[in-house]
Amino acid sequence: MSTHAEALKLRLMIIELLQTAKKTVNPKTGKPYTYRELSDKTSLPVTVLSRYAKGHVLPNVARARQLWKVLSKLVGLETQIRRRIVFNDDGYFDNTGIIGNYNILKHAAHYALATFAGRRVTKVLTAAVDGIPLGAMVSNALGVNLVIAKRTKEVGVKAFLEETYVLRDSGVTMTLYIPKDAIRRRDSVLIVDDMIKTGETQMALVNLVKKAKAELSGIFSLIAVGEQWRDKLNLPKNCPVEVITRIKPPQPKE
Repeated sequence: MSTHAEALKLRLMIIELLQTAKKTVNPKTGKPYTYRELSDKTSLPVTVLSRYAKGHVLPNVARARQLWKVLSKLVGLETQIRRRIVFNDDGYFDNTGIIGNYNILKHAAHYALATFAGRRVTKVLTAAVDGIPLGAMVSNALGVNLVIAKRTKEVGVKAFLEETYVLRDSGVTMTLYIPKDAIRRRDSVLIVDDMIKTGETQMALVNLVKKAKAELSGIFSLIAVGEQWRDKLNLPKNCPVEVITRIKPPQPKE
């Protein structure tokens, strides 16, 4: 996607984010934010915010980024995600209320656009199945194609790139496949996943990008469990990893 297209999408996104912020309840008042309250938060005049929200004027790129940092906190994407994480008695959690929630996925895609706009991204890569909804939304926001790494080979595909790995503490071997021509040498790939637990799946995706001789643009995830997975990924120094919310790993029962 061109830099101009990215900038325009980012500026248009602020309109929707402002409209969402206007419907978001201010915890101090118990009522939706007013333009006056948003003005206090953003340091912009009420009239300017009103023109942005109504789509009469678009903010420039610098102001759009400034507004994003403030408004994304008010909309509370991280809070929305945490509220929907359901833990069982063993400390593990169910994320089905997250990966199927349109509003969360839409805001997460906006988050990815604001974060990675300006970086070269030509493909989004995710793993089936839970990563697909977020991957589809992010690829749409960035205006690039989505590549899905699957655990089975499709009959109609002639050749594949594949990566086999072992799930931690299980002894179970998994293999991910992508069509050989899905990622090319000139591509710059953003890896997207709903959750990073141990890092094995993400490392397999990184290795698929390397086997395609493409560039790794970054990694984006809704949730990360702990921090041990970082060392496993062994990413280039200039490769950003963006996670919306982090949770502690489950503690073993005594």
